[in-house]
Amino acid sequence: MARSTSTKRYVFPFTAIVGQDEMKLSLMLNVIDPKIGGVMIMGDRGTGKTTTIRALTDLLPEIEVIADCPFSSHPTDRDLMSDWVRERKEKDETLPVVRRQVQMVDLPLGATEDRVCGTIDIEKALSEGVKAFEPGLLAKANRGILYVDEVNLLDDHLVDVLLDSAASGWNTVEREGISIRHPARFVLVGSGNPEEGELRPQLLDRFGMHAEIHTVKDPKMRVQIVRQRTEFDQDPAQFTKAHAREQKELQKRLVEAQKNLQQVHIAPELEVKISQVCSELDVDGLRGDIVTNRAAKALASLEGRKEVTVDDISRVIVLSLRHRLRKDPLETIDTGYKVERVFRRVFDVADEDAA
Repeated sequence: MARSTSTKRYVFPFTAIVGQDEMKLSLMLNVIDPKIGGVMIMGDRGTGKTTTIRALTDLLPEIEVIADCPFSSHPTDRDLMSDWVRERKEKDETLPVVRRQVQMVDLPLGATEDRVCGTIDIEKALSEGVKAFEPGLLAKANRGILYVDEVNLLDDHLVDVLLDSAASGWNTVEREGISIRHPARFVLVGSGNPEEGELRPQLLDRFGMHAEIHTVKDPKMRVQIVRQRTEFDQDPAQFTKAHAREQKELQKRLVEAQKNLQQVHIAPELEVKISQVCSELDVDGLRGDIVTNRAAKALASLEGRKEVTVDDISRVIVLSLRHRLRKDPLETIDTGYKVERVFRRVFDVADEDAA
């Protein structure tokens, strides 16, 4: 059914956002390959974090879902179906399918675990013998984007729950011996201001990528941003229409990149060098190696190529590793200089600033 133009809520176009390239690239790569593990965006207040994330959601194509499933189950992919839908499929039931916009779910700071994971009505389960489950935010976020603003102020236990679900793709709720699970595959996006405190290293390491954003200093660019925002606020329909072609082209690129991702190849010698960089930087575990490989493949796919290049790795390795470096407790997260220095030496890439 067509959307009513009179009630349409306009979102600032993703392609109209000026600057903040780290954030935009990280978000697009996670959309292409959600297994990258989400992105942590840290930066100053008023730098467009929320605007950019909402803009990305509006850019994504509609998806097919089972109409009456609270978990946005996929009509044909069993890995993206809830157990409830699978059981109905096995009974050869005809399930209604609809197309709808990808969901972006905001997780409020004061959310409880029950609100996030969902609750089981124990009384109904015992008295009627049915699993009465009230879905939470993780159910709503399945196959979409879960956005946590000020994630560094969120209770560590809840951050653990979110990261576990994002990594496994499933949410399990257990109460009084009753267990219910449902798919929870989403792109986890956290944002925060470093002045208000950092995440614990153990939690920070679980985010696939880490993007830093800063207030734009160039006066001309600041004026351009202000003008664009003013134009959008005055006539959002016209501003959106002016960027419709660019939006459509980028949407097409993202869809093609998702389809072709499995065909992208990375040479074994490049994989070895990525791991060498991680080893020399003393990165704990293997998440850094895995994320850098995935992100480089996603970038190659975004640009329509089947082979990962050194340049692809160069563009994603800082985003994938900077938050995994061991640091002095008094230091902030490295800007990326250490990662770049080791990368250039291992990959034998000339220092552009050395000229």
